[in-house]
Amino acid sequence: MFDPAIKGMATALAAAPGVEAVVLGGSRARGDAGPASDYDLGLYFHSQSPFLVQDLVRAISPFVDPGSGTSLTPIGEWGPRIVGGGWLTVGGTPVDLLYRCVEDVEATIDDALHGIVQVDYQPGHPHGFVSTIWLAEIHHCKSIFDANGSIDKLKQRLDPYPRALGLALVEQFQWEITFAAGNAAKAIGRNDRSYIAGSIFRALACMAQVICAMNGTYVMNEKGAMRLAASLPVTPAELADRIDMIWNGFASGDHEGSLRILNRLAHEVAQLVEAWRSKG
Repeated sequence: MFDPAIKGMATALAAAPGVEAVVLGGSRARGDAGPASDYDLGLYFHSQSPFLVQDLVRAISPFVDPGSGTSLTPIGEWGPRIVGGGWLTVGGTPVDLLYRCVEDVEATIDDALHGIVQVDYQPGHPHGFVSTIWLAEIHHCKSIFDANGSIDKLKQRLDPYPRALGLALVEQFQWEITFAAGNAAKAIGRNDRSYIAGSIFRALACMAQVICAMNGTYVMNEKGAMRLAASLPVTPAELADRIDMIWNGFASGDHEGSLRILNRLAHEVAQLVEAWRSKG
């Protein structure tokens, strides 16, 4: 699971004052990493006793490749959702550090259990930063260091997948599938390909959220979300192939054909939602 040098760095980070937990995240935690996948390390802290960046820099300095830099941001520099961190290279392998506040994650889980979901603008997230990303991070992560069991306690709150969250995500995103498809249709007469492409992406991203919610599956982010949705039990038939058809049609200029497929998928998802709701 771990490169020895990266494991050593993670252990050093765990010893820094104010670090409550260090976790492995991303594709390596989910088990679907490829040979070129980077390492995502989450650093958790408490709001009343956060770590200091200079302590983190001292911890990572012996492990980072010479010349690759050891720059880390202060807490909060990357905004309220990404929070902060840094991009490092250890033994030739990219490593992303991300900060998370335990209390903020707890509050987001509280909201999700009551069906409250927020979406914030965030560079790097073309569908927006959906607050449930933090839940997915906790659900999938592997603890390297968890001083007081904080991560384990948060994990326990997310299993089983809360139905209130599923209902909230369906409510928030299902209507937008057809709305975004309609926006794309309006742009065909202007041949506004950028807007058409953006609207199709928006519809598919919303579709992925809905399908994953019905299946009780946490979505980490937009990357791979449609592939994930296509692999689940409750999903339209041949979803992956039909999405390819949408984009192939778009590439060839057959925008109307692409939207016919998209709208048919929207209709099938609506039928699946109706059946899912009826099961209570």
